[in-house]
Amino acid sequence: MAYSMDLRQRIVAAVVEDGQRHAEVAQRFQVGIATVRRYLRRAQEGRLAAEPPPGRPPHITPAQYPALAAQVAAHNDASLHEHGARWAEQHGIAVSVSALCRTLQRARITRKKSRSAPPNQTRWPGRSGRRR
Repeated sequence: MAYSMDLRQRIVAAVVEDGQRHAEVAQRFQVGIATVRRYLRRAQEGRLAAEPPPGRPPHITPAQYPALAAQVAAHNDASLHEHGARWAEQHGIAVSVSALCRTLQRARITRKKSRSAPPNQTRWPGRSGRRR
């Protein structure tokens, strides 16, 4: 999380206006020396404000987690692929299976299959179903 603009300005002012050493300022404001140097350099460049976090914004934002939880609760037997298709149909945003899986984990939404679903038809290779 980025430090506030007020703190950044106070750090720069302590070095530039008060003439304090970098180590003193770092100790006083409980930040690293590298942070003090970075803020001084950025202040000279005229861009002291925090930069936005790197990477793309998520397709499903935390504000949409309740809608996703409701969808999963309503269709708990659906696969991730089916949930992605349903999300795209309802919200107009296509979400990959892996992104949907990560979003469910991040939102702590679990998918529980009902007992009425048919069993999986795949068997372990080389197993006939009986014990030896």
